[in-house]
This record gives sequence, C-alpha cells and structure tokens, in this order.
Amino acid sequence: MSALLRLLDVGSGDSDDSWIGAASGPEGKRAFGGQFMGQSLAAAARTVDPAKRPVNMHLQFLRGGEAGGDVEYAVERVFDGRTASSRRVVSRQAGRVITAASVSFSLPMAGPEHGHVEALPEDAETLPRTGPPGPAPSMPLDEIDIRVVDDRSTGEFVRRLWWRVLVPVPDDPLLHDVIASYVCDVYMIDPALQVHGHSMAARTHRSGTTDSSIWFHRPVRADRWNLLETRSPAAARGRGVITGSLLGADGGIAATLVQEGLIAERER
Repeated sequence: MSALLRLLDVGSGDSDDSWIGAASGPEGKRAFGGQFMGQSLAAAARTVDPAKRPVNMHLQFLRGGEAGGDVEYAVERVFDGRTASSRRVVSRQAGRVITAASVSFSLPMAGPEHGHVEALPEDAETLPRTGPPGPAPSMPLDEIDIRVVDDRSTGEFVRRLWWRVLVPVPDDPLLHDVIASYVCDVYMIDPALQVHGHSMAARTHRSGTTDSSIWFHRPVRADRWNLLETRSPAAARGRGVITGSLLGADGGIAATLVQEGLIAERER
C-alpha cells in the first residue's frame, strides 16, 4: 500500500466506535492539518451505511498535533435516519484533544443541479510541478502532483492549486473524498496572507488553520486533475477567511471549502 493510502486507512481501536489513524511523521514536527481532516472523515464513515455519501464536514483545530504519533478518533453516533446520518468525531493524542468534527452523510437524491464552468483557466499538464507553496514534511509528495498558479491579474489574489494522486487509487468513492479533504488543506490559509504580500512560508506572522469546512457536491476523482481555486474575502482581528471551489477535470464543482485561520502579527 502507498504511504498516502496507508495514512488515510484508519484501523480499529479499543471499541466499536474508536479508530486509530497512523502517524504521518517525521518525529518532532507538527502534524499536517489535512491528516485530521482525512482521518476524521474516514473514521466517521466506518460507522455509517456505505450507501450514504459524505455531504459535509466541519472541523475545529483545538491544539497542534504531533506528526510522529498515532491519533485516536472517537466517533459518536449522533443520528441515523432513513436517508441521513450525523457523526461527531473527536481526535486525541496522548489523551489530549486535538480536533473536534461534525460530519453529515446522506443518500443521493434527484434534484436540480448547477455549478459547472465552461472552461478551466489553464491546462494543468503544461504547468511546472511546483509542489506545495511551502515546506510540507508530513505529506508523501512523491505520490501527489501539485502545481500552483498565483494570479493577481484582476487585482484580487487568487490561488489555483492543481493536484492529482500519482499512485493507483481503488475505485471507492469515499476514499477519493477522503483524499480530497486531505490534500485541499495544504497551505489553504495562505491566501489570507498573500493578499497583503506575506506568506506562511516566510513565517512573518503566526499562522495556522483554526476551523475548516467542506461540502461535497459531486464525486471526486483523486487520480485525475483537480483544481482548488481559493481567495480570501475578509480578514480582521488576527484571523482570515478563505473560500474555495474544488473543480474536477470536467469543470464541475465537486466541493466547496471554507477555512478560518490565524494570521496574527508576531510579538516583537
């Protein structure tokens, strides 16, 4: 199994509703937030009828995690109805709460549809392989192709992060959703600093995600090109908000994402 798929394949814990997420490594580094997004979604889904698909997830980052340690996920079965289910997921390391998430699932239903762009802004194949916008020691970057384009042509800062997984991915729709929730977290708060000419990589500010949400609209294919287009509509009181659309190769909006994060000036 690849490093990415092994990381996102949570194992059984001490009880029916307890799950263990593998450490991402390396020792002594802060864990990547996307790990908690992906593993929380995977743990919640283990307790839900597979016919019900993820609809949304809202996760709060309460403490920084350790990349070198396994993570325990406790799942609370909040609700199970005929068409929908709800779960609460709390992660812990060494007994300390790290994140708290709520996850909703639903059976697919027929209804009006919209959310499709006529043409994507560029051909990902023609772009240089940049990798993430900064260091990402916890991510298996040899298994994920990332190509970033930062655009200020309209006067607004827009980040277009193209990505696809390079290793074979089983044809399991849930796994593709889990991978998307993992990859899309990478430096997603950064546009709130880039608006002002700063960046997370420069470490000029205290920065990090405090709250992350994702709404799934259409199936995601992690092994094909996806475009995460993000911008920051507002920032104040040392915090910024980022909104994003995840588009598939066909131009359909597969998911909508919102993050809040810390972008506070460092004390001098």
